[in-house]
Amino acid sequence: MNEAETRAEHIDPALKAAGWGVVEGSRIRREYTIAPGRIEGQGRRGKPLIADYILEYRNTKLAVVEAKAWDQQLTEGVAQAKNYAGKMAIRYTYCTNGQGIYAIDMETGKEAEKPGYPSPDELWDMTFAKADAWRDRFATVPFEDKGGSHPGRYYQDIAVERVMEAIARNQQRILLTLATGTGKTFIAFQIAWKLFYSRWNLSREPVRRPRILFLADRNNLADQAYINFSAFAEDAMTRIEPEDIRKKGRVPTNANIFFTIFQTFMSGPPKDGAPSPYFGEYPPDFFDFIVIDECHRGGANDEGNWRGIMDYFAPAVQLGLTATPKRKENADTYAYFGEPVYIYSLREASMMASLPRSA
Repeated sequence: MNEAETRAEHIDPALKAAGWGVVEGSRIRREYTIAPGRIEGQGRRGKPLIADYILEYRNTKLAVVEAKAWDQQLTEGVAQAKNYAGKMAIRYTYCTNGQGIYAIDMETGKEAEKPGYPSPDELWDMTFAKADAWRDRFATVPFEDKGGSHPGRYYQDIAVERVMEAIARNQQRILLTLATGTGKTFIAFQIAWKLFYSRWNLSREPVRRPRILFLADRNNLADQAYINFSAFAEDAMTRIEPEDIRKKGRVPTNANIFFTIFQTFMSGPPKDGAPSPYFGEYPPDFFDFIVIDECHRGGANDEGNWRGIMDYFAPAVQLGLTATPKRKENADTYAYFGEPVYIYSLREASMMASLPRSA
């Protein structure tokens, strides 16, 4: 019996019997592409990383299952199962030949043969032993992937999940360090999507939708982000421009997602002979969440002019995005935000070779 037959006749029924694809909110992702093959030149690619099964529940990937043919050893797929689970930061992974199930806990290192697969609820409780209301609420909001046509890469999903975990535990300053070209704006959009539809805000009660600010240091970055957030309704977003402020005589407030650059917020006509930057027209607690794009370029520097904006909006949860690893010249950035909740390095990106969205 080959692998395809083993899967159809034994593995698929065993997963169904455990409730996968049956219990509401559970899903079996078959032939899941973790990463495309490495670009080898002349239009050729290496072999992609493909997991036989990903078990997903409440929009969260909870386990990898690596399948082998009926006549293979039960533990034949252990190395692959561990590799895939490690890359995707998934705690539980299983390998099977249809005759048995070999389970691996990536966190504790425990390995053992099991009589059956855990149900979706059992695997959720195994993964998240401690109750967390906001984590569970965030999990009810699926990633926005345009109906499956634009799924996130595994490292983008991990980055989003790490930030949501930090927000759920009330962390005020958060840092992501990801190589250039790995889709930091796409990640910021997914985070905003989950915050918006879960109705998270600084009160930590889901009584209203949040006000989110995307702050960049270049107009093309702010414009690009505005375009990349286009899945939001048009009236939910606003691009803050100096000429618009001057024309209307006030800063915009009637939106949920705001986009601007530091220079706009630092400008503004003087009042009574003193500087009067536009950001000061907002109450300090107006924004619930602020994304600082390319934050290593001065925003968190104690001597930088832009630091005043972040200090003014101190009540907001602030997420810094950077492609620059910790070095002496950007030590202030890391001191301000703290250690990154997730790092995806240039070396890792080059090994995967096919970098997704360049946003």
